Amino acid sequence: MPAPGASSRWALYLDLIRWNRPAGWLLLLWPSLSALWVAAGGFPGWHLLTVFVLGTILMRSAGCCVNDVADREFDKHVKRTAQRPVTSGKVSTREALALGAALALVAFALVLTTNTPTVQMSFAALAITLVYPYAKRFVSMPQAVLGVAFSFGVPMAFTAVQAQLPPLAWVLLLGNLFWVLAYDTEYAMVDRDDDLRIGMKTSAITLGAYDVPAVTAFYLVFLAVWTAALWAVVNPWVWGAMLLVALAQVVWHFQLIKDRSRDGCFKAFRLNHWLGFTVFVGVVLGLV
Repeated sequence: MPAPGASSRWALYLDLIRWNRPAGWLLLLWPSLSALWVAAGGFPGWHLLTVFVLGTILMRSAGCCVNDVADREFDKHVKRTAQRPVTSGKVSTREALALGAALALVAFALVLTTNTPTVQMSFAALAITLVYPYAKRFVSMPQAVLGVAFSFGVPMAFTAVQAQLPPLAWVLLLGNLFWVLAYDTEYAMVDRDDDLRIGMKTSAITLGAYDVPAVTAFYLVFLAVWTAALWAVVNPWVWGAMLLVALAQVVWHFQLIKDRSRDGCFKAFRLNHWLGFTVFVGVVLGLV
């Protein structure tokens, strides 16, 4: 029998890792899986697929724990985040960090089943994950730091398959960074008023009146870089069809954010995983 209150405690932990909001780990997953398919020239095998799917979910969950501890004083002043478990005091910082460490250790155990280059890359990925929450105090475009953190599954996919890092891995990482800049700027646009009041640095504040055109440009750069990098690798007809679907989504996102409403910007952010999925489908079918 669970102890009294145990079920409510688990509910708090699940809320802490955003279990009911899978869009976050899907944003990490699609570029990582796309890179896996590219690195392998097709299906990468069930072992690596399992490692990257579970590892992505675990590390995103661990990142939420670290982020909420780092931002707990700021989050009290932001309407959308004031009731997060750590911010509201329902989960202690020690509990949150212990949960994050446990999740990261399980993810590391999965990485240990791959190869030495991937294990080495995992330490760099962890370091960036820990640095990002504090970048918002000092960097005017902290979304760029997040872009590196959220794109690190790309080079790790190449090391896991090929045990090396070809230039293509870094080009795809660079392109994906622009996608992260696009969707995390949309996310930052939701909280811009609160962030201005508490002195938080975000790309939405830095870009000011140019936020909407910048987000649109970021999307286009992402698609352009991946297209240039993969054109000789994938079936051009399949990729071209995917691009039409992806560009239609970019237009949709522009419509959602052009008025800068909180609801529109948040909806745009939450729907970004469909763009990542679209590109993933283009990669998979393009390599058949």
